[in-house]
Amino acid sequence: MSEKFPQEAKKIMDERFGHDTLLSLATTDQNIPYVRTVNAYYEDGCFYIITYAASDKMKQIDHNPIVAVAGEWFTAHGKGRNLGWFCKKENHEMAQKLRQAFSEWIDNGHNNFDDENTIILCVQLTEGILFSHGTRYDIDFSGN
Repeated sequence: MSEKFPQEAKKIMDERFGHDTLLSLATTDQNIPYVRTVNAYYEDGCFYIITYAASDKMKQIDHNPIVAVAGEWFTAHGKGRNLGWFCKKENHEMAQKLRQAFSEWIDNGHNNFDDENTIILCVQLTEGILFSHGTRYDIDFSGN
């Protein structure tokens, strides 16, 4: 039996995506796919994204939380979940990590952290494919 999430794949995911990274995020609305590029931070089988609660992507995720993501030699499916306001107490630890990961641009005026609609989107990965140096890793994130 093969390992669901090989240690080498975990290491590659952390190195490749455990900082500010551009990621394609796909959602659907009435069976029409929508794809956009987002800044994301990876940790423990999840991508974290700062976004706006009233955005089209969040409306689509509220209706159908199944999403797809694609990054550097990586593609996966997952489930999007609104963690709520960036500044709420329960999000403090992740908010600090996102502030550090996105430090180059987080305070450029694009985000209004006083607005409770500025939220953290968590994409909990379910399964994906990662390529690195000629090796393909089929990853089952469910046991993560």
